[in-house]
Amino acid sequence: MKDNNLKILAIVGMSGSGKSVAVNFLASQGFPKVHFGNMIYREMEKRGIERTTDGKSEKAFREMIRETEGHDWVARQAIAETKDLINAGQKRIVLDGLYSWTEYRAFLHEFPGALTLVAIVIPKKLRYKRVSERPDRPFDDQAIRERDYGEIEYMEKGGPIAMADYFIINDGSVADLEVNLQKILREIGF
Repeated sequence: MKDNNLKILAIVGMSGSGKSVAVNFLASQGFPKVHFGNMIYREMEKRGIERTTDGKSEKAFREMIRETEGHDWVARQAIAETKDLINAGQKRIVLDGLYSWTEYRAFLHEFPGALTLVAIVIPKKLRYKRVSERPDRPFDDQAIRERDYGEIEYMEKGGPIAMADYFIINDGSVADLEVNLQKILREIGF
């Protein structure tokens, strides 16, 4: 789907890097978002699978669906939702939760020239500290390290981060992150 006016911005990064803060800021600016995790949550609900507070049920389901339906299952759902937004007249769309190399490649293929990746990065020690202190699903160092390994080795998360068009080092305040995002938005005409 080639449209020279279409711009899709994907926020990528490791757990605790500030992706959700960035996406929430963009949504507050009026940009519609496609949340990849919602694809998993909706399918779990449809199948009667309960979400656990520790995230283990989602992880198990995500792994199972990738094995049974293909590694591009989430991407196919997200692409369909993105097309629905485009058909409704949206030309600026934010992707929340593009994780894998497979998902990245699927979006590049489906929307040539429209996708921009912004990687939110942060020193590991600070990221682990923030993850341990967050109110929603905090992790200790061991748990976040295991999650990191799983996301890199199994979810192919490193590829999209490495291929990012822009990098924001998120070691300051939320206001700093927002200023950096605004600079990128202006630069790409989002």
